[in-house]
Amino acid sequence: MSGGEHHHGELVVVTGMTGAGRSTAAKELEDLGYYVVDNMPPSLVREVVRLVDESRGVEQPIAVVVDVRSGSFFESLQANLAQGATGRHATLVFLEATDDVLVRRQEAARRPHPLQGAGRLLDGLHREREVLADLRSGADLVIDTTTLNVHELTDRIAEAFGTPDTTRLKVSIISFGFKYGIPVDADFVADMRFLPNPHWVPELRASTGRDRDVSDYVLGQPGAAEFLDGYVPVLEGVAAGYLREGKRFMTVAIGCTGGKHRSVAMSEEIARRLTVAGYDTRARHRDLGRE
Repeated sequence: MSGGEHHHGELVVVTGMTGAGRSTAAKELEDLGYYVVDNMPPSLVREVVRLVDESRGVEQPIAVVVDVRSGSFFESLQANLAQGATGRHATLVFLEATDDVLVRRQEAARRPHPLQGAGRLLDGLHREREVLADLRSGADLVIDTTTLNVHELTDRIAEAFGTPDTTRLKVSIISFGFKYGIPVDADFVADMRFLPNPHWVPELRASTGRDRDVSDYVLGQPGAAEFLDGYVPVLEGVAAGYLREGKRFMTVAIGCTGGKHRSVAMSEEIARRLTVAGYDTRARHRDLGRE
């Protein structure tokens, strides 16, 4: 068995809000070949890693799923991971969604919230957000599942952890409409409303930024090329820094009014340029089809 550090399997810690999809994420990680341990106290993380190393080999990837009921888990977890004591690269994944969606999911599951006590479900959620705030800010990957169904969340987990090439930075470029809200999981947000809106060009209105005629129109506007030529190198510089710091996920949100034309065309072009530069980049269009 090789003891080389680069041969060690991934350690993924999945946490987040109740009802945000931790169980779905865990099931997908299991399908991807991870050894999954649910609701484990942090003090046992190193011990579990040691046991898996001995029984299955150091290349076996491990996923640990935790929730707010783990109590003082989080200081202990961060201490365990910060020490790098497991000998593995650890990735902290935080799943969240808006309060109204979480309430709907919990009510559909007919389960009380672990922190609501004698209060309302919403009280439990608010308390949970407070408890998890530090953990969310320290997460390597935040996934907002508000608009995702089970299959879409499964796809996101597979995108992030389904390839053996775990040392590359994975970049997500998300187009969105400001009228639907800014993506909460974005590291960077850029506003494309400085470009003319194809919505007001009758022959382009029904098309989207994925269509060649709209893309040509948007990319050909004054300021579009200058923005791309200035912004993409900034993202490349940040991406290089993320890799040096051990971060492997970067989310860039590109917005326009409705998320149909300008943000979509520019997201596709930014993703294309970053791919050419060697980054594992995907463009996703959050609000396409919503209008």
